[in-house]
Amino acid sequence: MAVLPRVILKRGKEKPVLRGHPWIFSGAVEKMERDLSPGEVAEVYSREGQFLGIGHVNPHSQIIVRILTQKREALEKDFFRERMSRAFLLREKWFQGKVQAYRLINGEGDFLPGLVVDRYGEVFVLQCLTAGMERLKVFLTDLLATDFHPQSIYERSDAATRKEEGLPESRGLLFGKEIPDRIEIEEYGCRFAVNVKGGQKTGFYLDQRENRFSLKRLSQGRRVLDCFSYTGAFAIHAGLGGARDLTLIDSSEDALDMAEVHFQLNHLGDLPHRLIRGDAFEVMRSLEPGYDIIILDPPPFAKKKGHLPSASRGYKDLNLLAFRLLNEEGLLLTFSCSQHMSWDLFQKIVFSAAVDAGRRVQLLGRRGHPVDHPVNLSHPEGEYLRGLGVRS
Repeated sequence: MAVLPRVILKRGKEKPVLRGHPWIFSGAVEKMERDLSPGEVAEVYSREGQFLGIGHVNPHSQIIVRILTQKREALEKDFFRERMSRAFLLREKWFQGKVQAYRLINGEGDFLPGLVVDRYGEVFVLQCLTAGMERLKVFLTDLLATDFHPQSIYERSDAATRKEEGLPESRGLLFGKEIPDRIEIEEYGCRFAVNVKGGQKTGFYLDQRENRFSLKRLSQGRRVLDCFSYTGAFAIHAGLGGARDLTLIDSSEDALDMAEVHFQLNHLGDLPHRLIRGDAFEVMRSLEPGYDIIILDPPPFAKKKGHLPSASRGYKDLNLLAFRLLNEEGLLLTFSCSQHMSWDLFQKIVFSAAVDAGRRVQLLGRRGHPVDHPVNLSHPEGEYLRGLGVRS
């Protein structure tokens, strides 16, 4: 192994790393042996000289080190091949023949901090979210192409974390054939056309796949309201599950246009449905009660911890509006994708909204990430999706 520069932590700051947490914040660092440039690899030591791990360094980021391994090992092709293969095998065992789109590599959850790869059929969409992974982009692309044989690899490194790492947005074809504007995928019998070049996230909300599927078997004969619908994936599952009436709300005209494409693609054009463009809060206030199922899947209201008070009010208002529109014996599927929103706080918010609406509710279950979005138990920050199914 090459001799690597060292990062020395302050006394007592080694405990989270010893427990497997992959992030080291700038305030925990005592010193670096020399000036390090963003994306360099370094060894990490405690104040007492104990080896803690090897990771990518970025002196300009609040997260100054992202640990890749707690062993003394070279971060070369075999290392990344083993981590990628382990992630790939998990998905293959779980999804083979069932769905065509899933997350192939989930950053810290697959012990590769800063790297995300989503699969849409034969197209891989890659995100390098840290300076360390950005340095390895060509290498990682070659490894994905050689070992997993996609038709194309397209980059969507345009998430907000790039800015925090001091990196510009980057997108474009990295390998293989040019990809079409829409890639058609199948998800548990539903057909969707995904815009990986310009859609939200990498083109689709893969993290809600299993929650959409669970809705399918509950929708027979029901009136369904899908708020923050994006391109209508929840609604399509409900429609193929036998819903009798669907209402979709989203602020994006392009997203609703694509939702209509999905209705046609799934032969649901004759099913009664309304697509309403507007602010979900305002639209919900204008609707008449009478829905059997309501889905609330808003964007994150709390992107920073300091946003929690205002986010809590937003979630409370949103759920209060939903309870007022929901029929007796109705089902509410309500979600938060705000990382800083705890399960306990989110449940208290929904409970408070139910009390203010004069509704008595039963908690039917919690809903979170699917198996292709694993969370490293030493890294609770990796869990961001929290959902509750409640019966009013």
